Amino acid sequence: MSGMWLVIAGMTLVTLVPRVTPLLLLPGKKMPEIVGRWLSLIAPAILAALLSPDLLLDRDSGPAALNLSFSNTYLLAAVPAFLVAWRTRSLFGTVVTGMAAAALLRLLG
Repeated sequence: MSGMWLVIAGMTLVTLVPRVTPLLLLPGKKMPEIVGRWLSLIAPAILAALLSPDLLLDRDSGPAALNLSFSNTYLLAAVPAFLVAWRTRSLFGTVVTGMAAAALLRLLG
């Protein structure tokens, strides 16, 4: 049982140290502009990595295969969602648009 608590404590440290260190070391310091631009791209890169497999791959029949056809409901629903995200920068509007598009496509298909 004590081994489990040691693992939990280690995982806590590994999670907290990278998050707390910048808060302790960087307040009041000016970051180079290139670092700020780089940091601004992290969230979109992570989102793209998380969404791409669901939007582009068909896993229903056997091994995953690239599906860029008009039968790919997720990919079709993502198009208006991406447009709303690009034009409005609204997370809520993007999510609502994507959900509405997916529901409409499922209803029609």
